[in-house]
Amino acid sequence: MTAPLHEPTAEAAPSPAEEAAVATADAKAVQGRSLGRIAWERLKRDKLALSGGIVVLLLVVVALFAPVITSILGQDPNEYHENLIDPLFGTPTGSLGGISGEHLLGVEPVNGRDIFARILYGARISLLVGFLSAVVAVILGTVLGILAGFFGGWVDSVVSRVMDGLLAFPQLLFIIALVSVMPNDLLGLTGSNVRVFVMILVIGFFGWPYIGRVVRGQTLSLREREYVEAARSLGAGRLYILFKELLPNLVAPIVVYTTMMIPTNILTEAALSFLGVGVKPPTASWGQMLSSAIDYYESDPMYMVVPGLAIFITVLAFNLFGDGVRDALDPKASR
Repeated sequence: MTAPLHEPTAEAAPSPAEEAAVATADAKAVQGRSLGRIAWERLKRDKLALSGGIVVLLLVVVALFAPVITSILGQDPNEYHENLIDPLFGTPTGSLGGISGEHLLGVEPVNGRDIFARILYGARISLLVGFLSAVVAVILGTVLGILAGFFGGWVDSVVSRVMDGLLAFPQLLFIIALVSVMPNDLLGLTGSNVRVFVMILVIGFFGWPYIGRVVRGQTLSLREREYVEAARSLGAGRLYILFKELLPNLVAPIVVYTTMMIPTNILTEAALSFLGVGVKPPTASWGQMLSSAIDYYESDPMYMVVPGLAIFITVLAFNLFGDGVRDALDPKASR
């Protein structure tokens, strides 16, 4: 028997640096991802939802810093510029409703108030009512919905019948009637602040049954899960199960329906202001501007187009962002 031509060579042992690199790579490969991170990665792939979210963020920033922006531009939302109005027809002089370098979106007919400044201040009213009324609805809907779903029995029956009654109630007519008889002073608030406060409470109160039904249905399903039964068998109290086991699993549907509710509330506020029961003049409101533009839609169409576009873009941005959040948190319910 002949000897092998080459002696087998022993494989070189990896260096400590190589071992550390391999261990790090393995750790990254098996590293788990949280539900929030998974949802964010899904949301990043939805370009329309991201675009809507960016627009929403810009609207919030613009509304918060409206006084700063208008002061930089040298415009006041309530300042009259009658020298820019045609005395014969009451319409702005110049083209496109008086658009110029000084007045970026033109001026209002008759009084000449700067439209851009009033759009910025109108965003504050719309977003304030939209967000805070959604918060009121979410708090009431979450609390009552989770109680109805968890306890069942007569609690569920009472809450469900209240929700049915509120869903059948003519919300818009009730708000019109209520705001019309409200005093000018209430709880230290005066003028338009009273109407904003009332709109927030009433819109939020009539909005909670929508999210309440969702929370109730989810709670009915979750209370029968194994981890709830395990917590109950270990002696966990009802409050612990409600706040530690059920509520964290309800965050996703609550967030989704909140993003869907805000644009609806914005449209409700615009409708109320359009009908004359929203904020009082001279406080700026998009719906109020649309109502005033009816008499000038032929001679000055830009006065109607600008607030209409503001409402359209705002509601569209919220809806796109809300759809993206829904798909990110619940991919099974894809569009």
